[in-house]
Amino acid sequence: MAAGLIGGAALGAGFGELLRVIVEASKSAAMFRDNLEELASMLSPIEPVIKEIQSFNKAFDKEYETEQLVEIVKRGKKLVTKCCKIRRWDIIKKPYYSHKLLGLKKSLERFCQIVMQTHQARDIKEVLFETKEISVGIRKLSLKEGNSIGNGMCNQVAVMGPCRVPEPRGKVLGFDEPLKELKVKLLKDGVSVIIVSAPGGSGKTTLVKQLCQDEEVKGKYEGNIFYVSVSKTPNMELILQKLLQAKDYAVPEFQNEEDGLNYLEQKFRQLAIIPILLILDDVWPGYEFLVHKLKFELPDYKILVTSRFAFPRFDDCTYCLKPLDDDNAMTLFCHNAFLQNGKPCIPEDIVNKVMKSCKGLPLALEVVGRSLCGQPVAMWLKQAKQHSKGLSILHSNTDLLAYLQSTLDTLDDEAGIKDCYLDLGSFPEDHQTPATALIDMWVEQYKLDEDCDAFIKLHELSIRNLVNLVVMRKDDASEADSFYNDHFVMQHDLLRELAIYQSSFDPIEKRRRIIVELSRNNFPNWWLEEKQQPLGAHLLSISTDETFSYNWGYIQAPKVEVLVLNFRAKNYVLPVFMEKMVKLKVLIAMNDSIYPAEVSNFQLLYSLSNLKRIRLEKVLVPSFSTSSFQLKNLRKISLVMCNISQAFEKGTNKMSDNFPNLLEIDIDYCDDLMELGEGLCDVVQLMKLGITNCHKLRALPEGIGKLVNLEVLRLTSCTDLMALPETIGSLSQLTILDISDCLSIKNLPTRIGELLNLTKLCMRGCSSCNLPSTITKLQHLKDVICDEETAYQWEFLKSYLTNLKVTVHEQDINLNWLQIFV
Repeated sequence: MAAGLIGGAALGAGFGELLRVIVEASKSAAMFRDNLEELASMLSPIEPVIKEIQSFNKAFDKEYETEQLVEIVKRGKKLVTKCCKIRRWDIIKKPYYSHKLLGLKKSLERFCQIVMQTHQARDIKEVLFETKEISVGIRKLSLKEGNSIGNGMCNQVAVMGPCRVPEPRGKVLGFDEPLKELKVKLLKDGVSVIIVSAPGGSGKTTLVKQLCQDEEVKGKYEGNIFYVSVSKTPNMELILQKLLQAKDYAVPEFQNEEDGLNYLEQKFRQLAIIPILLILDDVWPGYEFLVHKLKFELPDYKILVTSRFAFPRFDDCTYCLKPLDDDNAMTLFCHNAFLQNGKPCIPEDIVNKVMKSCKGLPLALEVVGRSLCGQPVAMWLKQAKQHSKGLSILHSNTDLLAYLQSTLDTLDDEAGIKDCYLDLGSFPEDHQTPATALIDMWVEQYKLDEDCDAFIKLHELSIRNLVNLVVMRKDDASEADSFYNDHFVMQHDLLRELAIYQSSFDPIEKRRRIIVELSRNNFPNWWLEEKQQPLGAHLLSISTDETFSYNWGYIQAPKVEVLVLNFRAKNYVLPVFMEKMVKLKVLIAMNDSIYPAEVSNFQLLYSLSNLKRIRLEKVLVPSFSTSSFQLKNLRKISLVMCNISQAFEKGTNKMSDNFPNLLEIDIDYCDDLMELGEGLCDVVQLMKLGITNCHKLRALPEGIGKLVNLEVLRLTSCTDLMALPETIGSLSQLTILDISDCLSIKNLPTRIGELLNLTKLCMRGCSSCNLPSTITKLQHLKDVICDEETAYQWEFLKSYLTNLKVTVHEQDINLNWLQIFV
């Protein structure tokens, strides 16, 4: 007890000193005035509460909590003192210290919560007792008058107390279409839960608040709209208390959480003669169970949730709020940037550039607009020039940065999710990035066991709305086999800029990832320094356009493990400094032009002995069988939209000699592939071979039977492929065969019955394909995915194949995939 009192005294004194320092600093440290004033306004109301707690000897019960809070206060005082010493010309330090102040604010918020809980605990029983006594008195009086309290509550019109829906702050602009769409979802019968999902700053809460102002919505729900702000660490007891107090119900002491939920359900049932709408605002991952617990079986009772994260179990009832289009973005921006009655004197093209830098994000449009309101033309020009130079608005707006940063603070560093997010800046803006490219990077860079481990991280980013995962063709069977060629990733431009910004804090030679965009001969200053320090980056991404001259110069990057080359050119020259990247494990070269590019300096790859994965897109691929093309540790080659007519021709060397550890080849959308070269059949150690969407492929080589270690053969959408060679029967280790949408295959080969280890056969879109009698020998075959037309043949065979499961596939095609090739 004595230790608790001493700790409480130290805490009280330290708190008072911290508040004094913050107030004084807010007067002198102009650069951080907004942050400091916000801290002061949060802490000022708490000071008398702390004094009252001390006077009652009610310090914190746990000594370690007291010590922890005292330490937070000490560190806070030290940080504020440092901020006071930063001068105006040290503007580059502002983002760093603003982020530190934001962290202090979050720590102190938890501190304030503990203080208030300690303060409230002393009186809560007396308050509850008094409330009960008053409630009993009212109930007796009500019964004497012949009316039950429940009926009286049902007749109320307005929601009172802590669950009243707040009105939107300021004028709501740009949400006309989303409001219509969300209103339709809300008023639709048969839907009990609706999730409004979008990244932070997209206007989810504003949208829902404005929806509750709609006359039709108010007319339906009358006074039965309940609004609860949930946030990061919700407390079910407090939520129940707020919901009950909203209708002035007594709040008894509950034996447990279930007791409280039953009591709330009982009260809601009394109200249910009018539809009920419960709004849970800002629900974070791990707390979606709140929705299930508050989901009562009542007529016309709906729960509307807002979250910056996606909840997979509610996919069917999720409304994804998109960024504003240019017209609505301009309306919202101008409303904040120009005085109500003032006429903008800023040139229209400058206003347009600044507006576009906000990427349609409502928060950014409001914050940037307000920051420029009343500013001279010179300030607008400065902002527009930063955008023209490719600088993000995050460099000049710490409020916006701090808000977006809060989303990253939830990422699990130990699981590597944050690193994966930061890697996303390696690919161009507005680009649909193949999921397989990210998987290649992450498996090797973070030493993951399987491709599916990397996909789990991607899915985690998706449910947090940090990326948008686009699936061209929904196919659960392929996902189960870790086949992700139909998955692409898109990202909001500001979230990409945030990833790049977060990667740029350290000096260039100490950064873990370096992302460079080059045009003409414009290099960053560090690139051109004569006495250049070796770079410590593990990931290097270089993007060039058609104006780049390919006078690469020379940089030292000996620790790079992943090299991403994004380019747009007919002819491309690999940078000479690649030769010294002795630790390079993954090379991704992606051409964004219309036609495949001819790439020079391919011989530089020959010295990269640690290279394990190569991914080439829209490239003219040379022969893999030349004597100089030897990569002893290469395990996977991915060729997408490439010209590969020479790649697999027999040469001076066998491919198996050049690539003795190659286990996987993935060929996708290679239109010039008509016949697969025999050279590939020499890679006898190959375990996975995918040839997909190669519409001109007519035949497979007879030598394919030499691939005796092959476990997966995927030939999806090779529409001109006429037949499978009989030698396929020699693939004794084959477990998965996929010939889906190979429309021209009329008969499966007789020797298919020799594939004794085959467990899965996918043949969607092969309705004309006949099955040979030898198919009955496939005793290990468990799964067949096919069309309805083919299913009857398999049903007949079930008497021979006792373990067989036949699934009739209903294809779900997403036409948004067309954008990938535009």
